[in-house]
Amino acid sequence: MASPESAVNGPTMTAGAASKSLRNAFGGVIAFIILVLIGVLAFSIRLFSVIKYESVIHEFDPYFNYRVTQFLSKNGIYDFWNWFDDRTWYPLGRVIGGTVYPGLTLTAGTIWKVVNSLNIPLSVETVCVFTAPIFSAFASWAAYLLTKEVKGPGAGLTAAALLAMVPSYISRSVAGSYDNEAVAIFALVFTFYLYIKTLNTGSLFYATLNALAYFYMVCSWGGYTFIINLIPMHVLLCIVTGRYSSRLYIAYAPLVVLGTLLASLVPVVGFNAVLTSEHFASFLFLILVDRQCHLSSSYYLLVQVFIIIHVVALAYYIKGILSPKMFKVAVTLVVSVGLAVCCAVIAILIAVVASSPTKGWSGRSLTLLDPTYASKYIPIIASVSEHQPPTWPSYFMDINVLAFLVPAGIIACFMPLTDSSSFVILYIVTSVYFSGVMVRLMLVLAPAACILSGIALSEAFNVLTRSIKFQLPGIAGNPSIAEENGSSTVVAPNDIPKTEEAAKEKPAKKNRKKEKENVEKKPTPSKTEKRLLVLPLEASVIAVLLLVLLGAFYVVHCVWAAAEAYSAPSIVLTSHSNDGGLHVFDDFREAYSWLSHNTDVDDKVASWWDYGYQTTAMANRTVLVDNNTWNNTHIATVGTAMSSPEKQAWEIFHSLDVKYVLVVFGGVVGYPSDDINKFLWMVRIGGGVFPHIKEPDYLVSFSNLRMLTSQTYLFACLYPKRDGQYRIDAQATPTMLNCLMYKLSYFRFVETDGKGFDRVRRTEIGKKHFKLTHFEEVFTTHHWMVRIYKLKPQRNRIRGKTKKSKSSRSVSSKRDVRGKRNPWH
Repeated sequence: MASPESAVNGPTMTAGAASKSLRNAFGGVIAFIILVLIGVLAFSIRLFSVIKYESVIHEFDPYFNYRVTQFLSKNGIYDFWNWFDDRTWYPLGRVIGGTVYPGLTLTAGTIWKVVNSLNIPLSVETVCVFTAPIFSAFASWAAYLLTKEVKGPGAGLTAAALLAMVPSYISRSVAGSYDNEAVAIFALVFTFYLYIKTLNTGSLFYATLNALAYFYMVCSWGGYTFIINLIPMHVLLCIVTGRYSSRLYIAYAPLVVLGTLLASLVPVVGFNAVLTSEHFASFLFLILVDRQCHLSSSYYLLVQVFIIIHVVALAYYIKGILSPKMFKVAVTLVVSVGLAVCCAVIAILIAVVASSPTKGWSGRSLTLLDPTYASKYIPIIASVSEHQPPTWPSYFMDINVLAFLVPAGIIACFMPLTDSSSFVILYIVTSVYFSGVMVRLMLVLAPAACILSGIALSEAFNVLTRSIKFQLPGIAGNPSIAEENGSSTVVAPNDIPKTEEAAKEKPAKKNRKKEKENVEKKPTPSKTEKRLLVLPLEASVIAVLLLVLLGAFYVVHCVWAAAEAYSAPSIVLTSHSNDGGLHVFDDFREAYSWLSHNTDVDDKVASWWDYGYQTTAMANRTVLVDNNTWNNTHIATVGTAMSSPEKQAWEIFHSLDVKYVLVVFGGVVGYPSDDINKFLWMVRIGGGVFPHIKEPDYLVSFSNLRMLTSQTYLFACLYPKRDGQYRIDAQATPTMLNCLMYKLSYFRFVETDGKGFDRVRRTEIGKKHFKLTHFEEVFTTHHWMVRIYKLKPQRNRIRGKTKKSKSSRSVSSKRDVRGKRNPWH
């Protein structure tokens, strides 16, 4: 028969469980609504580029992706895989299907097909423009899922809101930024979420989904090497720190097997996953994000950790079978044999790798480990602006206040330290290092910074709001506050004696020993620590207000960055006059439109590689080089032509069947990213292949300067190893003043203002009046930003006249020489 006490407690417990389930359901609905609003925020904050300008593709690489997507939607997937593009890298061409990461193209093409099947008439360009904002919302939701697995739903919602607005991610995902990173960041975060989910649950279902998410990441971006290096590092960390479990094995082993097999199906990766070996010291460093990195860069780390985790799993299995004494003997034998085998394998690997000039490392990998390597040996890598190390202000610009919240988030991950929180710590540490090497990798740092900052803010608000609740009048003495808030970490001071008294009540004889052990398991220091979490009321209120103010400052900065800093497309430029007027510079599209309407379809256009994708996509003309930069010799040939005198440059371009040369010039309107500012990179790249091109010939030695200004003197002191100063004024070297790039940029420039004053270099040019003998100007845009020249045809030679003139010249020259040798005759 039930006791009266149990009869009373039964309905009470049922009512408490019902109210708790109702509270959880209501909280789930609120969380869902907040996630929807975060998705709307992530999408809408990236539409400033469309609102302020127009629906247009941005930058350079997105134009190639747009062109490929157009071909895919028009011709189908089979033609896409077999597409040989003869309009790029003339006369070599390019196999598109085997040299691109198809994830972005297939995603946008699928969206376009589904939308049109629903009778929604959207163009391919519109789908490409809005793909990045859509996937930014997906990335925010993935950040919520990941952070929820680490520290709960509150931290997840905060991290999702931060990632939706972080400027570093906005810079690569505004409307019109149709690049691989548009979908890759979502794939990166979602793959990490599935790995942590598998690690927490040990579910083989989530492990399979993790391999599929990794496959999508491989299809989308070369940054997949970050995943396949970071996860083995975390597995190794767990094994070394004694945190091995069956869940860890399930999370890692299927990813290695299925992930590697699926990655081999991507044509741009193929069997490079197992055939090539870039390095073997992956335990110390990661070979990370670059669009041309291959899975081989992480293959050794992947295999080594895969072997180690199986050895550890076997050791745990044998330990459960053998006796302790036999287990020690077996361990001694295995360790002895293993060390001998490992030493032999390492010796062989060292011998093989030492035979390589770069010790088995690729150029981009060495650049990540040594930021000065590319500038010394591979100028084509160093010439890319996004491969340069970032400055300290760029961290504040791209992640803002998150830089100050990340350390607090790391501390929160240690209380307590779990497998998932250790992974997040490892993620932030590696991403911080590599973001300091290449400014492009700030994009990888942004999700980690948002996750850690979300954890820090969530933990801080939990402590502060709980402290305020405990100390409000009429609530402090309520012992159910901690339970109502779902907190097990904070206990009100008035509740501690009651719990101790309840524990000291006389239990039954059978349970007395167990109750005594439970009481002894509660150490006094832990209670002291819990009491310290309850802060004074005034301090808690002030801290909450400061955190709200910090969040408001972050929101204002993010909106400003999205509206002003990252919304302008590079193909359409704007500026404001002193009276507030807006000036639009649409010279790029003007030039490409002229090429499209005034040149033949088969004409070849030469320009620096930055403008190759745009020329092919917008003008539909064949180019020599483009932004793929896969052939250093071909790019060096164009750089050599631009660095050579006019006649030699004409011969180089004529041998490549070039008919038009395009140069970008900003001296009239003050556009700093013109070809004159990039010219030294053309010299360095060309000189790396053709030794007769030497950089010192284009620099003015400090000893030869007629007037040494304070700025020049400071430059000479800061860079003593530089051969001289880069100048375009009257003190420039003859080699510089006579090269093709100088002539094509400054031809007729003096007619603009009568002085030839360059607004970018802030000086008057040195050579103002000259004529072109082998090139003719055919088009210059309204603001002189793009200039197009045509190669003059080769002159017809008259045999008799030519021979006669040559013979007469030779006779006269001989007489002159004789006269010089014998002046007295």
